[in-house]
Amino acid sequence: MKEQASSTGRLYIVPTPIGNLEDITLRALRLLGEVERILAEDTRRTRILLDHHAIRTPVSHFDDHNAERLIPGIRAALIGGARLALVSDAGTPGISDPGGALVRAVREMVPVEALPGASALTTAISGSGLPGERFVFEGFLPRKGAERRARLESLLRETRTVSFFESPQRLAATLAELTALGAGERGAIVARELTKIYETYHRGTVAELSAWFQAEPPRGEIVVLLEGAVFSPPGDEEIGQWLDEALGRGVGVKEAARGVAARSGRPASELYALALLRRGDKSPQSYY
Repeated sequence: MKEQASSTGRLYIVPTPIGNLEDITLRALRLLGEVERILAEDTRRTRILLDHHAIRTPVSHFDDHNAERLIPGIRAALIGGARLALVSDAGTPGISDPGGALVRAVREMVPVEALPGASALTTAISGSGLPGERFVFEGFLPRKGAERRARLESLLRETRTVSFFESPQRLAATLAELTALGAGERGAIVARELTKIYETYHRGTVAELSAWFQAEPPRGEIVVLLEGAVFSPPGDEEIGQWLDEALGRGVGVKEAARGVAARSGRPASELYALALLRRGDKSPQSYY
């Protein structure tokens, strides 16, 4: 670990409201007024917040598109003693918002201080009624292709509450795709425009919500929540079929055992011996 420079420079990661301009801490307001400059994903949106709270700190544009070009200068300013604040459009920087690259570039040179604050993710989960003890957050899904399908299939195997952001233009298509993948009866919630005037929580099955939003195209910012999957332990016959299918595709015995172990929860060593027997081996070798 490198020592941080002996300067008074400091980078503050400051969450801003996701809708209601009053949803910001007193500490965040104080620091936004005290720093030398605010680095903002969208200077116009940030200026609305600053004007509302009578803050006159200079604001500069910083996002994922210009980060590589600007980071060296920002780093030099911080090492030289500057106190800067980083904000995103709304919510917490670095949570599916710009910020991570800058933090990684400066955290070993100057102190980085992250403030607690608003997040559409935690707001949606706390207002949904779905289990919040264990959940996964996907950010924005890939837009198309095999990567997108693989990601959706992976999420549908999750036993924890699943959350992700979606654009209003793609919401209906995403829900229809989830329905086509077999999740039509899964409970889901679409949280829209959180903390704003037209905040809504739409509850139903994936298929019901898909039909609703195809007929009623949504607007605004959206968080999608899915109930976690509930699995029944597979029986011996089903496990045997899975092994036969894998071996029939030419998969090696050990690889087949590992794959079925991941699906079933059974020990891979047990399935390895079973796979050898189903393949016709009379003297099964040790898995290890």
